[in-house]
Amino acid sequence: MPQYERAVALAGGEPVRISLDENPAQVRALLKSCVGVLLPGSKADVDPRRFGETKSPHTANADPKREAVDDILIEDAYAHAKPVLGICYGLQSLNVFRGGSLIQHILDFLPEEKRTRVNHEAGKTVAVAHSVKVDRGSMLFAIATSDSPTEAIRNPFSVPVNSSHHQSADAAGKGLHIVARCIEDDIVEALEGTTPDHFVLAVQWHPERSVEDPVSRNIFRALVEATGRR
Repeated sequence: MPQYERAVALAGGEPVRISLDENPAQVRALLKSCVGVLLPGSKADVDPRRFGETKSPHTANADPKREAVDDILIEDAYAHAKPVLGICYGLQSLNVFRGGSLIQHILDFLPEEKRTRVNHEAGKTVAVAHSVKVDRGSMLFAIATSDSPTEAIRNPFSVPVNSSHHQSADAAGKGLHIVARCIEDDIVEALEGTTPDHFVLAVQWHPERSVEDPVSRNIFRALVEATGRR
């Protein structure tokens, strides 16, 4: 997790690593000193039984320890209005916790004519895999354009991103809404919370890998600034 910790530190925050081997009481004790939650990526996939589906042959094994810790973190964040940032698997975990569903394998979901437009599994060695169209009026739009003069903001506004996933959000969970999609095939790329004054943002790409980029840097800065407003 060094990249996530570095990104939080560069944004002015103090990262606190929570081990998946901690028992629930230990996790809750650690959370008393935490003012925000970052849900990182994972090589696992969320257990599809959690959103009422049977496992696809392409779905990776679940990580029960990660799911258990994420559940505690998200529950605590919503109970105390702590800011939340989900990244890749973290988006999926958040969405399922809130009652949403996932596309278990993007290539099985897309119509044939769209399957080769984007390689969502490109991996960390590909700096830019595709572009994401961000909804104007969203919190993510404000974050992404905060360093840009108004006249320089494109319409529609898009962000180039990396990509390391084969699943994505399908139906948004309770209190979440879709604010960004892949331009080429409409796969969901970002979710936000709908509750005023509670910072909840989740992106399907990995901004910790490109934290020198202004948009990626601003995402972590927004999380840290939101913890300061609590």
